[in-house]
Amino acid sequence: MKLQRRKFLIVTADDFGLHAAVNAAVAEAADTGILTAASLMVAAPAAAEAIGVARQLPRLRVGLHLVLTDGWPVLPQREIPDLVGQDGRFADQMVLDSFRYCASARMRSQLRAEIRAQFTLFARSGLRLDHVNTHKHFHLHPGILNEILQIGRDFGMSALRVPDEPLWFSGSQGFANYLTAPLLTPWLGLMRRQLRSRGLACNDRVFGMACSGDLNETRLLAILGRLPEGVTEIYLHPAVQTRDPLTPSMQQYRHADELAGLLSPRVRAAVAASNAICGGYADLATPAEA
Repeated sequence: MKLQRRKFLIVTADDFGLHAAVNAAVAEAADTGILTAASLMVAAPAAAEAIGVARQLPRLRVGLHLVLTDGWPVLPQREIPDLVGQDGRFADQMVLDSFRYCASARMRSQLRAEIRAQFTLFARSGLRLDHVNTHKHFHLHPGILNEILQIGRDFGMSALRVPDEPLWFSGSQGFANYLTAPLLTPWLGLMRRQLRSRGLACNDRVFGMACSGDLNETRLLAILGRLPEGVTEIYLHPAVQTRDPLTPSMQQYRHADELAGLLSPRVRAAVAASNAICGGYADLATPAEA
């Protein structure tokens, strides 16, 4: 039976390697919770520790979480001066950078070099590349998507997340989502066709965008109670409790609540009741069936 006629569930922790608190949560949620995958920030402060954690969890599927905004690059500032500030970090200015990438060949060249460097560093980890996605879904930018598709081919990329969240869920998190969703729908359809024409696997839908950092037990149960056929990815940002926010942009994130949801007996029971096949993108039968 083809997988698109079955329920296939991927539960992913993004920002793996960001902090020791994230790595601890990934280890616990993969061992005793419903977590099946994690997306690694290869240049983040706790990336080396995360790779060690992943090696101890052979069933955890690990992918590359490309960081091109609000985070750390692999390349030094002198090699990508138009992409980062004097502190060597990407700023959190996606709208401005989107226009700059379109206007500047020099920036696109630097962007290309950084994307390749992140793929290369992931390959050096020795981990199998399960999937690719981007921090804050910056691959919605057509130019960035094109670079990932071109470069990813050299590193055996076989799956990419399509940030397509069902309106019944995103709309329940805020009225603004009813306004923005129709604008993205045509592009998301084109993105999915691009991926499948290249033999790449992708999800049919994703959950976690409209309530990023606050995908708690209640919301997980709502998703699982309406889990449709096809490939569904749920992504979260779990971490064990810390005194301070993990980053300035995560002031409102409720990482510990997300971890509690992943460990919840009620959530585990809901996954079992859904009769979904659980795993990572590597566990899909073939890209064409994803």
